[in-house]
Amino acid sequence: MKVLVTGGYGFIGSHVAERFYKEGYDVFIIDNLSTGNRSNVDFKHKGYILSAEDDKCEEVFRSNRFDAVVHLAAQVDVAESMRNPQTDSESNIIGLVNMLTLAQKYKARKFIFASSAAVYGANDRTPLGETEPGDPLSPYGISKLAGESYCFKWRELYGLDTLVFRFSNVYGPRQGVKGEGGVVSVFMDKLLAGEKLYINGDGKQTRDFIFVQDVADAIYRASYSSLSGVYNLSANTEHSILELIAMLESIHARPVEVEHREEREGDIRHSSLNNAKVCRDLDWAPLYTLREGLAKTYVWFQANKGGQEEGRNSVRLSKRLSALRPPLKKALPFIENGLAFAAMAWVTFMDWNELYSFMDLNIIYIFVMGILYGSRQSVVAAGLSILLMVAEQLEEGRELISLFYTTEFFFRMAAYLFIGLVIGYAIDRKNNILREQRRKNDELAERYRFLNEVYADVRSVKDDLQRRIMTSEESIGKIYSITKSLESLEPEQILSATVNVVSSTMDAGQVSIYSANKEGTYLRLIAGTEGSDSMPKSIKVADSAFLSQVMRDGRIFRNKTLQEDAPLMAAPIRSGGATVAVIAIDGMPFHKFTMYQENLFRVVAELVTSSFTRAMSYISAMEEKRYVEGTALLRPEAFNAIIEAKRASWNQHGIPYLLMRGTGQGPAAEFADKAAKLLRETDYIGLNEQGRVLLLLSNTSQRDAGQVVERFHKNGLAISLAEEEAAYA
Repeated sequence: MKVLVTGGYGFIGSHVAERFYKEGYDVFIIDNLSTGNRSNVDFKHKGYILSAEDDKCEEVFRSNRFDAVVHLAAQVDVAESMRNPQTDSESNIIGLVNMLTLAQKYKARKFIFASSAAVYGANDRTPLGETEPGDPLSPYGISKLAGESYCFKWRELYGLDTLVFRFSNVYGPRQGVKGEGGVVSVFMDKLLAGEKLYINGDGKQTRDFIFVQDVADAIYRASYSSLSGVYNLSANTEHSILELIAMLESIHARPVEVEHREEREGDIRHSSLNNAKVCRDLDWAPLYTLREGLAKTYVWFQANKGGQEEGRNSVRLSKRLSALRPPLKKALPFIENGLAFAAMAWVTFMDWNELYSFMDLNIIYIFVMGILYGSRQSVVAAGLSILLMVAEQLEEGRELISLFYTTEFFFRMAAYLFIGLVIGYAIDRKNNILREQRRKNDELAERYRFLNEVYADVRSVKDDLQRRIMTSEESIGKIYSITKSLESLEPEQILSATVNVVSSTMDAGQVSIYSANKEGTYLRLIAGTEGSDSMPKSIKVADSAFLSQVMRDGRIFRNKTLQEDAPLMAAPIRSGGATVAVIAIDGMPFHKFTMYQENLFRVVAELVTSSFTRAMSYISAMEEKRYVEGTALLRPEAFNAIIEAKRASWNQHGIPYLLMRGTGQGPAAEFADKAAKLLRETDYIGLNEQGRVLLLLSNTSQRDAGQVVERFHKNGLAISLAEEEAAYA
């Protein structure tokens, strides 16, 4: 299964992506790295450096077809949203609409949107429930509230399954030091640096802190749930800043210096979200207390302190260099122009007239500056050339005023200006054309690079699937043989083959199949792998909670609480609207006990059900040809097919059976009518090729033969063990 996490390189996103990866999902990430960091994700995934609003995101959706989309990418700085609301809305609204549109267009099963407690504004009726009105105080809160409306409408208009989580104050490893939500990380950073902690106000203001791994757990659970609408995601607790510092001081095991500052204007005094709704509907609860979460966060900050400091120094240096580049880039043409003019002046005043008497070096200077830098520098060069010409004339003893009466002076001055303007205009026009072409080429190159990256990714997946097909246990031949094994029209053969199908597909150590009686009150073990003999042979449905659930609901049971008296998973086999058998698996490696395995188990169970239903329909249609007319006796060909299925089950899985022969006198039909009343629904009675009556007792060993003979004898029927089949009993 595939999941897309936007903002997946960020603080919360990296934990969410990691949780899905651990559950067996293929993880894809879209992030523009404005606040995220690639180093936050160290497991196998596919990442695209894009903004959520970028048109190229469609290529990612088109190539991958995601099962779930978790939209965490956002501009999260409240102060920045106040300074620049337009940028905030571009990221938080346009980006969301783009993701919703693509998720709906490419059939994503679930869309989860990360909203915020900021939508409630300054509401002190804590803990706040989802029904409280939204009254945000900042453009950030406004954009989140608007985003929720978009999610509602996409569900209403287009049928996209959307879910909104309003986060309280999330904290944990990998958190940055920006924004109010980062108060824990800010304190951690200063704590480990030995710096003073600053508190705005008296420190009695409270917040609802939730550990990031609890958030990731809730999002993962919700991705395969039927939840929709809005849910608060919080710890449903209130801790003051003073309490937070006291816990940090205890964990740090050293005194902490604290200084109080003036309370920030507009700061919310108390904030807490009621999580009762999500706890009830999602069967979820936060696992970490604030102290436990802070301890884990402290360990991470302590281990990464050096790297963070090095990263900050690198960022500072990069910012300084970035700040210097634009002024240097602007000043460089003027510096080079000045150097060229200085060289011209030096040549002029060195009186090397014989060297350049045949040409005007000023024109060459203007021409070169125009070609290199365009009209701005060519006009400057023309002006400097005119000044140089004036200085040269003054040095020769001419009066400044007299120059304005000289035709040659005006002609040269006009020529310099004309050449500077013409050359500058021509070069500017050429540069503008080239610049536009470069821009288009860069766009095409970037698009090609991106498409090539997507193609390479798809190709890699294709090659990986091909390698699996050729080398893994789940090869085409294996899948083909499994499919062929379920093509039988004999129910007994299908149930026996099901053991092999489930065992090989699910990597389960123990597989058991129970058949239900007509009333659905009892189940009897009819097939299983080695070790199934330790399972009870007969179970009363009413005595087993998990079986009652499977029989009643007709849905897969997943042992989430690891009950000792229940298997890891159980699935029904249904026919005619009723559960006729149950498949139970156990002994599966714990790391494979995932949602992926549950879905795989469901597919296998549906495949078995389809085959079993087809077989039952065939038997019903062929009943006249399977039974001797007017009796309960199976004809030899039908009876032999059942014996072969039982024999295969014995050879492969050690499931015993008994083949008995009727030895009494009297008509076979009369014997069959009496014997049928003593048999279980999983037993059979039929004729062999010689016309003798045989009884096949399922899941019965040879040591039980004496009891069976005695029971039949008490009812006036004589039977004995069929000697030719004794080796298989």
